[in-house]
Amino acid sequence: MDDLIRRAQSGEERAISQLYDMSRARVFRLALAMLGDPAAAEEVMQDSLHYALANVGRFDPARAAWTTWLHTITLSRCRDRARRRRWILLPLLAGLLSGGPSPAQLAEQQELTGALHAALLRLSPKLREAVALRFLDDLDYAGLGQALGCPPKTAQSRVRLGLERLRALVESDPALATLRDAWES
Repeated sequence: MDDLIRRAQSGEERAISQLYDMSRARVFRLALAMLGDPAAAEEVMQDSLHYALANVGRFDPARAAWTTWLHTITLSRCRDRARRRRWILLPLLAGLLSGGPSPAQLAEQQELTGALHAALLRLSPKLREAVALRFLDDLDYAGLGQALGCPPKTAQSRVRLGLERLRALVESDPALATLRDAWES
């Protein structure tokens, strides 16, 4: 990866294209989780990667990993977009019901998705971002802290608080009964 980044920093088009191809799915997935809209996520992914690759010369591997740098850029673009639009998160449960779900499973998944959206949207943006990054890209707390611009212990605390808040919301809100039942099983 370091060699690929160095080649991209020297202007090698093939290396830039390879970085784009390697990073596209990760950036799209994060943008989709933060925005909930595939079209908006595609736009943010394009914007984030365009910025990252146009400014690849500014990337310093001593300061952060390539993926952390991309997460930071993507989160910034998502925050900018969220200022203009209402946030709608994709569920963190995506993928739990995989392998060709039945119609009943699809209906249950949609109900869980709605309940999860309702719960996640009630978290503060800082907690929502921490939970989404932690569970979507399985970032460790050091990488999470870098992406969020805070110390790793603060990132860990935000994830813990976010999960505690989600659990409290799920346990106390009758509208989230479907999610509560899934959480307890």
